[in-house]
Amino acid sequence: MPDISGLEVLQSVKSKWPSTNVLMLSMFPQEQYAVRALKLGASGYLTKDTATEELLLAIRRIGEGGRYISQSLAESIALHPEKESARQKHELLSGREFEILIKLAHGKSLQEIGDELFISNKTVSTYRSRIMEKMELNKNAELTMYCIENKLI
Repeated sequence: MPDISGLEVLQSVKSKWPSTNVLMLSMFPQEQYAVRALKLGASGYLTKDTATEELLLAIRRIGEGGRYISQSLAESIALHPEKESARQKHELLSGREFEILIKLAHGKSLQEIGDELFISNKTVSTYRSRIMEKMELNKNAELTMYCIENKLI
């Protein structure tokens, strides 16, 4: 989606229709986005390279009101619970901060981000400052490198 992230769509859907079950189907690695999507209200998360059979299973389970994550993600969470406690810096960000982080990492200006999110560029600048402080970064280039290294973009 060119102008809006899947997480933004998820938040919008859940705010308008809170009881709607949402299966996130994304090109982004589940290790980076699945937990965040689930915390934002997704009923499940799969990557676009998921086998058809598993996709159908997930759709059925979520359609019946259940939740679904891949076996590999479940195993990762079960076998490496320390990953949850050793949170990555971007996991400290609020949903809006994370959204702006991704837009900044894509090289968008404060004005472009403000226009897309219907907020002032001064508000975007405030969010950027908070992001940089929480993530202990100094420059947008460091922020972009972090996102690339952590497969966020």
